[in-house]
Amino acid sequence: MLVKSIEINGIPVSIETGRLAKQANGAIYARCGDTAVLATVVASEELREGLGFVPLSVEFREKFYSSGKIPGGFLKREGRPSDREVLTARIIDRQIRPLLPKNWFYETQVIVNVLSYDQDNQPDVISALAVSAALSISNIPFAGPVASVRVGLINGEYVINPTASQLENSAIDILVSGTDDSLIMVEGELDEVSEKVLLDALKSAHIAIRQLVALQNELTAELKPVKREAPDDSIPAELVKAIEAHIAEALTKYGDIPTKQERSIFEAELGKETIEALAEAFPESAKAIHTVIHDALRREMREKILNSAIRVDGRRTDEIRQISSEVSVLPRTHGSAVFTRGETQALVVTTLGAKKDAQMIDDIDGDSFKRYMLQYNFPPFCTGEVKRMLSVSRREIGHGNLAERALRFVLPDEEQFPYTIRVVSDVLESNGSSSMATVCGGCLSLMDAGVPISKMVSGIAMGLISDQGRYAVLSDILGEEDHYGDMDFKVAGTADGITAIQMDLKIHGLAFDTMEKALEQARLGRLHILEKMQETLSEPRTDLSKWAPRITAIKIPVDKIGLVIGPSGKMIKQIVAETEVQIDIDDDGSVHIFSNDSVKAKKAENWILALVEEPEIGKIYDAKVTRIMDFGAFVEFLPGKEGLVHISEISWERIDKVTDVLDVGTETKVKLFEIDNLGRLNLSIKQTTERPAHIPESAPRQPRPHRSGGDRGGRDRGPRNNRR
Repeated sequence: MLVKSIEINGIPVSIETGRLAKQANGAIYARCGDTAVLATVVASEELREGLGFVPLSVEFREKFYSSGKIPGGFLKREGRPSDREVLTARIIDRQIRPLLPKNWFYETQVIVNVLSYDQDNQPDVISALAVSAALSISNIPFAGPVASVRVGLINGEYVINPTASQLENSAIDILVSGTDDSLIMVEGELDEVSEKVLLDALKSAHIAIRQLVALQNELTAELKPVKREAPDDSIPAELVKAIEAHIAEALTKYGDIPTKQERSIFEAELGKETIEALAEAFPESAKAIHTVIHDALRREMREKILNSAIRVDGRRTDEIRQISSEVSVLPRTHGSAVFTRGETQALVVTTLGAKKDAQMIDDIDGDSFKRYMLQYNFPPFCTGEVKRMLSVSRREIGHGNLAERALRFVLPDEEQFPYTIRVVSDVLESNGSSSMATVCGGCLSLMDAGVPISKMVSGIAMGLISDQGRYAVLSDILGEEDHYGDMDFKVAGTADGITAIQMDLKIHGLAFDTMEKALEQARLGRLHILEKMQETLSEPRTDLSKWAPRITAIKIPVDKIGLVIGPSGKMIKQIVAETEVQIDIDDDGSVHIFSNDSVKAKKAENWILALVEEPEIGKIYDAKVTRIMDFGAFVEFLPGKEGLVHISEISWERIDKVTDVLDVGTETKVKLFEIDNLGRLNLSIKQTTERPAHIPESAPRQPRPHRSGGDRGGRDRGPRNNRR
């Protein structure tokens, strides 16, 4: 067993190997405080030929026992990965995939299990460290180590790996991955901070990353692992030369093709024609021919940008594609927008719901509710392809999470706007930056729904082309520029600052001054996009859609909540059933009534207020007769509250029998004129009207008859006609 440790932010961090999971190619047990994870990596011995990608899979699972919990549900065991587990797996994948050989065609599986969780030190950063260390000590070729840290900004100070309690007061929450000499990945949300604050945060993060990389190097130096060789997938030089000679003239036309679809057709037809032309000299070389053509087109695109600063679609490096947008495009939704930028288009719809519509989350942090959700869908038709539509992909979850974080900062708090908010983005066309189109469309959709966001938010994807000291930063990148380029840097924010970022680098050694240029270019692009969005809708609508539920908010005494709910929820179920509304009651007595019908909402409101109302002397109530006695009538004048109308208080005229005027079920107005020393409620019907002129003042009425309860057996009560 071998252990190496360090301290970050006053918290011990350790990596250990040789004790657990010894049959894996690499296994690391890592701890940060009392949060512990086990990361394992295994690579198959069987080569998968014909692949054009590294067959890497990453699984991250949070064991409920790690925080002393038993999972919910019938089976009482962990089910499919939660969104948080998927997002963490994506982070790990994105930090290690660029460091594996491009020709590593052995299936490689990374599995991370959270074994202990102290609910203060997040498991994602320690998991990323553990995976890198496991790869470093394994026999799998890996250009690491790499490490991840979280950066917070608390009271103006950058804090590395802040605890959960510290993070609550942080202006930023950024996860940064990097090697000893450069950053590889950045992802996070920010409270509308400046580009300078972000850059300083990244610089602070890299200092800590280098410490964690050094820790892994110490471990690897002692173990001295022998690495496997990646298979040789090089193409014979003679074949490469023949292909390049054949396509040389055609390549010059590539830069003049305006649309993505036409460029795809051009590449496919060029490949087909080249295969036919070289079939006799180089039979069965189709895969190699497609690879060489692909690489040649990549070089052609990159050289054109570096030499002329003109991109494949004819734009300048800082030029944004044509933008158009519409709102209220769907007739029965609460808010909708279509945002189009070049060949990328997103339909984004906002739906408002009651508090009970919030998403319930059951994870190792405990049960919680999420009142704002943004979900992203990427159907195959948006890229002109045919694919099977299965469950939501990891990519869709990741892109939705980025857009969700970009808009979260500008949303109103629950007190101001007590709705559950669901935003759904359906990508209708895609040629790069569909997640940022989702941000822009989501902002317009929220405003169209009448959600009072504090500021408008836009997003832009930046790219980078670099070669031997030359570089070009690209604004609003195409799909090809993402694929052929060196960086995908998504930046979202308001006119005043950044709210979310995501960066993935494919090269080593990106200078901070290049990143600074990219951020400034992104800021200018973001402002341009905001101006275009404001031409469509410049502020949230003052009224909600007529199809959206209206909220009536009232406050009731905390000790009266039980009256409104009733035994086993009987009362609130009755109110909901009879008024057809939704009702949410908070522990502090806040009551929210949701309904599209104002009359039904008012009925429910009056019902609830009546349930908690205290009887008030001198007030007139609507009442219903519940019992008839010889001496008067009992009436219910508030829900669950009865009082007596004495026979002398029924009418200004003398009556001999109560039933001459009232029956059970009779509805009438009553006035509460007395609460006696026993708490009994005495009401009057006649006092709700003026005394007729011919009726003289009467003598004070007789005291109210005693109504005894309990066991009345064994008493001689006498004949009925002697009882009043």
